[in-house]
Amino acid sequence: MIKEEICKLLSDNVEACKDFSYGDYYSSLPLKIAKETGLDPMVVAEEIIDRIKKPDSISKIEVAKPGFINFFLSEGCLKQELKDVFDKLDKYGSGDWGKGKTIVIDYSSPNIAKSFGIGHLRSTIIGQAIYNIYKFSGWNCIGDNHIGDWGTQFGKLIFQIKKCNLVNDIENLTVQDLESLYVDFHKDVVGNPEIEDEAREYFKRLESGDEEIKKIWQVCVKKSLEEFERIYNILGVKIDNIYGESFYTSMASDIIKEAEDLKISRKSEGATIIEFDDLPVVILAKSDGSTTYFARDLATIKYRVNKWNPDKIVYEVGSDQSLYFKQLFKAAKMFNWSSGLELVHINHGLVRWPHGKFSTRKGDTIHLESVLKESIKRAGDIVDQPQDIAQMVGIGAVKYNDLSQHYSRDIVFDWDKMINLKGNSGPYIQYTFARANSVLEKYIGQYDHNIEISNEEELLLLRKIRFWTETVELSAKNYSPNIICNFLFDLSQTYNLFYNNNRIIGGKNEKTGIALTFAVATVIKNGLTLLGIDFPNKM
Repeated sequence: MIKEEICKLLSDNVEACKDFSYGDYYSSLPLKIAKETGLDPMVVAEEIIDRIKKPDSISKIEVAKPGFINFFLSEGCLKQELKDVFDKLDKYGSGDWGKGKTIVIDYSSPNIAKSFGIGHLRSTIIGQAIYNIYKFSGWNCIGDNHIGDWGTQFGKLIFQIKKCNLVNDIENLTVQDLESLYVDFHKDVVGNPEIEDEAREYFKRLESGDEEIKKIWQVCVKKSLEEFERIYNILGVKIDNIYGESFYTSMASDIIKEAEDLKISRKSEGATIIEFDDLPVVILAKSDGSTTYFARDLATIKYRVNKWNPDKIVYEVGSDQSLYFKQLFKAAKMFNWSSGLELVHINHGLVRWPHGKFSTRKGDTIHLESVLKESIKRAGDIVDQPQDIAQMVGIGAVKYNDLSQHYSRDIVFDWDKMINLKGNSGPYIQYTFARANSVLEKYIGQYDHNIEISNEEELLLLRKIRFWTETVELSAKNYSPNIICNFLFDLSQTYNLFYNNNRIIGGKNEKTGIALTFAVATVIKNGLTLLGIDFPNKM
């Protein structure tokens, strides 16, 4: 890559220019040297330039106040990039920096017996995008859906099922019915707190393998998995593995014994705990001997290490779990099997009502399918196209609205922002692709990357296209799909300006216009694919 060539000259102190009037890359190295030595940064910059042997890919190098070095790529370098687009097509932008490395990505992780809510969208689509981006970068990617199918909440649900005499009719219950029962329990417990103890007793029976209780739980799990798969199909999400929390219950006991043998844990009032110097204590086993989800999560990490031998495990989970993952990662590092393993928590913000967080207990959650149906309907109102295109635009709008914002931000649910043919929105990016595709469909002739640049708008498009590969890598290394969204939005704006100001078919520089249109369409298509968003050929 060109950036790597420049970095070799300047010890990695190189960044891409946001304003191309200053060049394609710049270095602030003279400013750093001047700060350390007291020399004039402009003099330092001139000294560095005098010592640099300019590669063929660079047309000129300039010094700018107060001490920057600016690099301008040669036209030949930019034309070579266009050739790469034509040669690589749907692989253009891919990398091999992850070759030989394995990453496990833990994402989606919905809870059994609850409808797929809008709050689950973030982990699901951010996780899928990161999976796609890392795979595009040469990594061996393993997606793991760690569903919440174990815990005291199942005692509450089973209590409510038994109370309402629904055991014999459980096969006919929907996930929505199960969710309503869970909500009803929390309403009832306000006036009858003693039912919490009864619910805990039902979960103990489940843990001990009570056949009647286990059968109820298994039906709840089966119904939920079927519902999740239906939603994943609508979203275009496919996760490699589904291992529920229950899968790790027996392994958790081994973790507790291992912690005791390594003297990582100690007993406190009958419970088994791990203490940290700078974090709150965690419980591995309660005083009654039952394991906690913390122990099960440690068992999960060990299982993944033994099964897949990953270089890193990434958890795409909400920011309200930040402390928990600090504790989990620190505890995991105490065990021998975690040596060399990188553990990462992508702590996404919440999807909110204007008045606060969604809550299934209160029954005010928005079901994701309802959101998608409404979005498809609204998309149909702005695009005069068949239902399948309205579906692409509607679902793409919801996904892009999420992915275009940094994962750490909270998102307030906003229809006007999602369904918008202007601005940084999914429909705008899809519309730009459809516009470019329409030009290509009307063109009679062969596309050719051997072009002549005749104006600044053509040159600007080419300069922006060549940053696609670096954008993908930057997005991966920062776990930030919004970097790709920002790139696509900028490229779309640049292309639409070019389209409006230049006659492409039949114009003075038709061959160049077509080649650039093809390159833009290719990059947008590749970008939307990484984001998990469909691209209609017409809009």
